[in-house]
Amino acid sequence: MILTYCYRFKPSPEQIATMEWWLELLRRHWNYALGQRLNWLHRTRSPIDRCSLVSEPIGEIPEPVSYYTQQAALKETKRLFPEYKKIYAETQQVNLQRLNKAWDRWRKPDASGKRGGRPRFKKTGELRSFVFPRVNSSKAGAHLIDGVLKLSRIGSMPVIMHRPLPRGFTLKQCTIVRKADGWYCCLSMKDDTVPEILPIDSVKTAVGIDVGLEKFLTTSDGEAVSIPKFYRKAQDKLAQAQKVMSRRVKGTKNWKKAKHKVALLHLHLTRCRKEFHYQVAHWLCNKYDLIAHEDLNIKGLARTKLAKSIHDAAWGAFLEILQAVAVKRGLLVEEVNPRGTSIECFNCGSRVEKSLSERVHCCSSCQVKIDRDWNSGINILNRGLMAVGLPLNGCGKSIQDIEEQQVSYVSLRSPHHNL
Repeated sequence: MILTYCYRFKPSPEQIATMEWWLELLRRHWNYALGQRLNWLHRTRSPIDRCSLVSEPIGEIPEPVSYYTQQAALKETKRLFPEYKKIYAETQQVNLQRLNKAWDRWRKPDASGKRGGRPRFKKTGELRSFVFPRVNSSKAGAHLIDGVLKLSRIGSMPVIMHRPLPRGFTLKQCTIVRKADGWYCCLSMKDDTVPEILPIDSVKTAVGIDVGLEKFLTTSDGEAVSIPKFYRKAQDKLAQAQKVMSRRVKGTKNWKKAKHKVALLHLHLTRCRKEFHYQVAHWLCNKYDLIAHEDLNIKGLARTKLAKSIHDAAWGAFLEILQAVAVKRGLLVEEVNPRGTSIECFNCGSRVEKSLSERVHCCSSCQVKIDRDWNSGINILNRGLMAVGLPLNGCGKSIQDIEEQQVSYVSLRSPHHNL
């Protein structure tokens, strides 16, 4: 199992200047290497025995460009530009490896036939991290000993160890990240032991969750978590800070201060949302052995007029966190087909067409009347139980109890998000 812990460290002004210069040099090298790849692609796109429908550059056909050819050219880069000699060698290699992964995601489709976007040239300040691929080994560029991080050619810096490193894990990689409020080191560690997944026969409690915009999620047990709407509540302050930044002359010190304030607001919102997601994920994993959720097309939903609210809820980030928390505990998370979960009646299976504004499920066949999201949660639970081969048990309540009970809201410890 691989974990990543993020700690803040305190560099000196000289060390900050060195790391910022490293980031700028690595950004330039990224852009040059990406330009090499795109130039080779444009010059070899049209076959030699036919013409292209669009204009293509002609001339000498360059040699194929790959990670290995660009890595071999690092020696020539250091000869022509001596400032690159001051950067740790493996850090430059990892920078090219990152570009190679982004290139392969664009050029080579995955198992489902999807491809990533084209790698982009990075503007000044857009590259915010660099990597030391080895930690605490004999030839490593990064060493973390007794709360002190020592980086090759940068120096030693104190680290705020707000939580201890887990026992049994071996440090593998150190990523230095520049954020709006300071510098952080993200330590990736590995333990060869893998948590044992709970056997299907040992599942005692199961739940289906239906995520939404009126309520963040509703469980098949009739419990709901209210949606915090972090971005909606902070829109006024964000708009005011962005208005101040837009009135400054771009590139001046006052513009940079205003831009930094906007970045701090966005960083605070991101952290509040992430903390909330972890609270909900741990609450679910504490209560249930099996958690079923819909396999939503979030990118497609985010193209609708509800895009701002969907991005604010961040369902995709929450489901990833839920999966990670469940795996570390050895619990089961099952994705189910979302089609028809809001329309089908959990009791008789009849289709009850309803618009998005109708929040109550009223079945004309069996006369069941419950909350729309609760009905969806029960359907999701039943589909999850069918997927793993367990008997259906609905929500464990009688129809009369379900009709009499209202959806109850769960109070979680709300993160501090006052801006």
